[in-house]
Amino acid sequence: MTIKDEFATRNFSIYGQWLGILSMILCFALGIANIFTFRVIIIVFSVITLCFSFVILFVEVPLLLRICPTSPSFDNVIRKISTNYMRAAAYGVMAVVVFLSCIDRTTSLLVPGIFLSLTGICYALAALKGQAFVGSKTLGGAGVAQMIV
Repeated sequence: MTIKDEFATRNFSIYGQWLGILSMILCFALGIANIFTFRVIIIVFSVITLCFSFVILFVEVPLLLRICPTSPSFDNVIRKISTNYMRAAAYGVMAVVVFLSCIDRTTSLLVPGIFLSLTGICYALAALKGQAFVGSKTLGGAGVAQMIV
């Protein structure tokens, strides 16, 4: 199944997964970019946003849990975020935390907050429509791990 075929399924969990990857890239890039400031609160939120990027990476690319050496407790936490409802809640919490960085001063951290919100909305729509979570084969879902073994 190609990316075009995945988007044609009209499953909001696929849209959420790809928006999650985009959110991860934005969290990483803008988290690093905002570290170089003189405001302590912005530096703290930049580090938090960087941490979110790595959490999103493990949530959205499940193959990495098999490849990367992580602790069993970390693996259990990441595996709990497997349903559309849990992913929507996780992205909602991350979006709220990133939006809180705008209390002191509006920075480019607003952009990851917007994309985290959009990702959470996609997963919430998938959950409300009763669509089962479908992992993108391109990102390591649905049989890719078995192909490597």
